Amino acid sequence: QVQLVESGGGLVQPGGSLRLSCTASEYILAYYTIGWFRQAQGKEREAVSCVNYIDGSRNYADSVNGRFTMSRDNAKSMVYLQMNDLKAEETAVYYCTAGGLTTVQAMCEWDQGMDDWGKGTLVTVSS
Repeated sequence: QVQLVESGGGLVQPGGSLRLSCTASEYILAYYTIGWFRQAQGKEREAVSCVNYIDGSRNYADSVNGRFTMSRDNAKSMVYLQMNDLKAEETAVYYCTAGGLTTVQAMCEWDQGMDDWGKGTLVTVSS
């Protein structure tokens, strides 16, 4: 079982920035497809960003492209989601997920191949 733990959520004003962190094993970070998803209250879960560090493929939702960036720190076994220029409608619980036999497209576009999920971290964008 993949163990993922998110952190970094909180309250931020519209237009502000926040960096989410996801702790995972070094093996997961190296060999799995990693994704960030979010779910707002009363809405369906949606993909935010997915990355595979083996082939370098990346996917960002159109709504966040140019504002959000995924990165990793192997030494800390962390994956990050840097979120800039946040909007009120992006208030949601953000989840980290990983899949060992899936692709960026399958995970982010088809919602397939996730092996496990973290418990999520709440991001509230409000003035």
